[in-house]
Amino acid sequence: MIASLFRAATRIRTLELQADRDTFIHHLHPLVKMAVTLLFLVFVISFDRYQISPLIPFFLYPVGLAILSETKIRPIMISLLTVLPFVLFIGISNMVLDRQLAFTVGRIPISYGMISSVSILLKTILTVSAVLLLISTAPVSVLAEQLTRLKIPSILVLQLMLTYRYIAVLFEEASSMVIAYTLRSPRKRGIAMRDMGVFLGNLLLRSMDRADRIYHAMKCRGFHGKYHTRFLTRWCWKDFLFAGFCGLTLCFFRMVHISLWLEQLTGGLR
Repeated sequence: MIASLFRAATRIRTLELQADRDTFIHHLHPLVKMAVTLLFLVFVISFDRYQISPLIPFFLYPVGLAILSETKIRPIMISLLTVLPFVLFIGISNMVLDRQLAFTVGRIPISYGMISSVSILLKTILTVSAVLLLISTAPVSVLAEQLTRLKIPSILVLQLMLTYRYIAVLFEEASSMVIAYTLRSPRKRGIAMRDMGVFLGNLLLRSMDRADRIYHAMKCRGFHGKYHTRFLTRWCWKDFLFAGFCGLTLCFFRMVHISLWLEQLTGGLR
């Protein structure tokens, strides 16, 4: 349990450290990356729940972005694995509730519930990986600045940034408590259920105390409840080129059924 908490905190820091790399993607204006990511999410989510093959070409975006930004795939894959159990639970529910037969593969019946389950799984992988790649190519503070410049209420931006920033701090507090509990009860494996209420209560109190100390530290540094932005670099031709290329490519993937188009093309060539 201690190791899992440390790994969770390390994964968060690893994504933030990758945002300081020196690549073409990292030098792009953060608003461009946010806009392209938002367009990507809208297009992926807009597909019908029974559509699978039109989602396949969209994997080119996260794969290409990861290659160009030299992002480590391992932290992203581990983060995806933490989300997949919830997606699989939803998929199993769909297979149980929607048993209408769609087609058969040999003697294996394929129901609409199975198709929707695969579609939900692909959409989750695409959307989560796109958001993680955005975080790994642009610092959270820079993304928060862009949200403020887009006239998003400052209090919402501040809450979003602090929530993300101090998840790792919460994991550190929990890991230190687990270490203390293990030292006092070396024969127990993990936290006993009868001690879980006390453990969570102490974690809440320690979190409130830590939050109070963080707040006073922010006040000493001039914090007055508003998120202040700093000067950002201006747009350049690389930003327009990236936005135009990605936008047109994503629109093409959304409007044209690539698999059917390739099938018709190869059939015509024959």
